[in-house]
Amino acid sequence: MNRTSAPVDAPATGAWEGLVTTALLGTDRRTPPGAGPGPEAPVALLDAAAVETVRRRAGLRPARAAERPRPAPEDPRPPLPPAAARRLAMLLADRPGASGGGRRGTAPDLMELLPQWLAAANARGFAPPPQVLPALLDAARGRTDLRPAALEFAGPRALWLARLNPDWRFALRSTPGGGAALPQLEDDGSIRQLWQEGLFAERVALLSALRSREPAAARELLATTWTTERAEDRLMFLDSLRTGLGPDDEPFLEQALADRSRNVRATAAELLSALPGSALAARMAVRAEACVAIDRTLSTPAIAVEAPHECDPGMERDGVVAKAPAGRGERSWWFGQLVEAAPLGTWSRRLGGRTPREIVALPVTDDWQGELHAAWCRAAVRQRDAAWSRALLGEPSAPEAGGPGAVSLAERAKLLGTLDAAERAEWVAGFIAAHGLSEAFQLLGVCAVPWAAPLGRAVVDALNIARDAGSYPWSFSGVMGLAERCLDPSEAGRLDALLAVPDEPENASPGAGGYWAESFQRLSTTLRLRAAMTEELRMQ
Repeated sequence: MNRTSAPVDAPATGAWEGLVTTALLGTDRRTPPGAGPGPEAPVALLDAAAVETVRRRAGLRPARAAERPRPAPEDPRPPLPPAAARRLAMLLADRPGASGGGRRGTAPDLMELLPQWLAAANARGFAPPPQVLPALLDAARGRTDLRPAALEFAGPRALWLARLNPDWRFALRSTPGGGAALPQLEDDGSIRQLWQEGLFAERVALLSALRSREPAAARELLATTWTTERAEDRLMFLDSLRTGLGPDDEPFLEQALADRSRNVRATAAELLSALPGSALAARMAVRAEACVAIDRTLSTPAIAVEAPHECDPGMERDGVVAKAPAGRGERSWWFGQLVEAAPLGTWSRRLGGRTPREIVALPVTDDWQGELHAAWCRAAVRQRDAAWSRALLGEPSAPEAGGPGAVSLAERAKLLGTLDAAERAEWVAGFIAAHGLSEAFQLLGVCAVPWAAPLGRAVVDALNIARDAGSYPWSFSGVMGLAERCLDPSEAGRLDALLAVPDEPENASPGAGGYWAESFQRLSTTLRLRAAMTEELRMQ
């Protein structure tokens, strides 16, 4: 159908952006090129857009052909078994939000299984099919938590692709040397060249990788440029020394205590306090001992606390922050920092040879117990002291499970992180058996995957109890999601009895029974799917 309209001038450079702006503003406020205001302006805008669309699609002038890209490098790893390759394509095809919200139904969340699949494939050393690399890079682009495992699995061909597509440049930034392999440890010249000339991200990656392989060489490399680095860069570089931290790092860290940046000084002090044999730890022990003693005037032994009355220059040099946060008293703030930095071995010596459990059980006078125990918690986490962590956690079945020193769930989770995987799972299982799941989510997050059998049984039993009690099922959706990813697939058979819709108690929330049945069905299906994924990766 022909339309009569005002002539449209040939669009100039940037015309498409101008047309988009006109469409957003409206032709009443801005007319398209070559058209006047009035009822014909919208038609003129559409005509101009049609012409510009054709121009953008076909109006390229001939140009000299660019150099053809070099072929992608070979991937020497063995290819995925066919069944595993098909499974990967299914996992990558799943997109979050496709259901449009609401109840999740019984279908597994495939994207949440992708991290586990990648970890298993990397453990077996497989290479991906080339045709899935674009989807794999897109998935890693959208989820930063996927990137390390996804890029390891994608291998050298993904880096080749990333150089051709700006959307995937993150892969180059995530790899030292823009995707090039790290220099050989023996190639001192190449290492120093990359350290001197590389981008900041490349230098951080180089230092971290070198630290994990040869801690002393990484520290010596950092020392060559330390005084010329920016303060924020010094802080990032210093943080890399956490890996392989040992007594040999003490002289360098002692020098960093005099750094002109407060944040660098604080990080150096934190690292030194994690070395119980360091000179800083000894200085902090002397200060902390002066604040804590056994009060022998009482009928039963108790701990008396006399917090410091000032923060002297020596304390500040050793990392004590003088200014207290809003709402905190200065003396308690200084005291907590001293105790946190003192070696935990100090306290058995100072408090009559008592064990950590006996020390934690002592009453503390004048309401200092919370501050003292919280500082001991931080010290146990920093010094990775399992004996003190056990004492501060207490028995999981205690009325206030988590122990007297664990002031929050986050603190309990950190203390659990100092224990081995089996002990951690056993403690959390005991906590759930005694207290249910309402406070267990953070604690479950620090347990090794797949969950040990006692922990898995405790979680399923607690979910079953909550279902039978008519509890709101939505309150347990987070735990149910964790169970889908972390429960051992061998537990699927125990769920068969929970798949039917239960009779709802009178006080149950409407529809709760159906929701619980869906959730257990999804959990069962997901566990069987995970078992199949593992089996597919074993096929040859």
